[in-house]
Amino acid sequence: MSAPLLSATAGPRIARSSLTRLGALVAVAFALAACGGSSAILSTVGSSVGGDANGAPAAAPGAAPAEAGGKADQQGNGPVDANLLGGPLIVRTGQLTLEVTVLDDALVDADAAVTAAGGYVAGSQRQGDGDSASATVTYRIPAERWVATLAALRAVGTKVLSEQTASEEVTSQVVDLGARLANLRATESALQAIMAKATKIPDILEVQAQLSGVRQEIEQLTAQKQSLEKQAALATLTVGFSLPPTVAVAQVQQGWNPADEVDRAAATLVGIGQAVANAAIWVAIVFLPLALVLGIAFGIAWLVARRLRPRSTPPTAPTPAAPMDAPAA
Repeated sequence: MSAPLLSATAGPRIARSSLTRLGALVAVAFALAACGGSSAILSTVGSSVGGDANGAPAAAPGAAPAEAGGKADQQGNGPVDANLLGGPLIVRTGQLTLEVTVLDDALVDADAAVTAAGGYVAGSQRQGDGDSASATVTYRIPAERWVATLAALRAVGTKVLSEQTASEEVTSQVVDLGARLANLRATESALQAIMAKATKIPDILEVQAQLSGVRQEIEQLTAQKQSLEKQAALATLTVGFSLPPTVAVAQVQQGWNPADEVDRAAATLVGIGQAVANAAIWVAIVFLPLALVLGIAFGIAWLVARRLRPRSTPPTAPTPAAPMDAPAA
């Protein structure tokens, strides 16, 4: 228990100490106003919680009288006897993978089988399309129809690829939660009786804090108990649906189409022709004019450089000497 609880015998002591003080009625009125809405709670508790002359609390409001063995009601208000639960509480889970011929038809048949058993679809997921399509569905199935529904789902597929089931008995946990709830509700009843008799503001606040903690723990344990009971009542089965694998040769044949190959080859040829035509256009529009302009500029520069270059004087040839006269004979 999360917080220390006041015992039922503390009620008379608080009441006697409170009644001896002068102005108790004023203190109670101030406490009710400060707590905001506590007057309705105290009036309800005062009218519903019975007690003897010594202030001992009666049974918890709404609690069914305990039978021999004390079976709990649907809200978990009383003790639970495992022999009165109608058998052990078992949480069943399973996973089933089926190979089916037509995915949509298999899903419809599986839903019909689960619905006929009183179950429902808790979640589903579908992947892919065509020959690669698959689906995963989670079903909640009544525990008493678990075996029959599992057999019906196996019949939906052409082959069972995998199957795995598990079970966990939670009877002892439910019994333990029921006993703890019974003790907490008895403590809640005692605290309500003390609250009805308290007149001091500190006493009221202290008992109210204890009562809030007890009620919070009751709500938590009740939720846990109901969750276990629901899991035991409705088993969980996850079923995977998949199409049969495609044979490699058939898959290659299905993927080959001569018309598509011709189209792709023609498209490649057209693409090459377009690339050549684009290159010719660029050469004719860009590269040829640019080459012509560059050629003209180079020719002009060469002519200018030739004209500006100084001319060199050719060397003068030596004058041949006159022939000497021959001597006279």
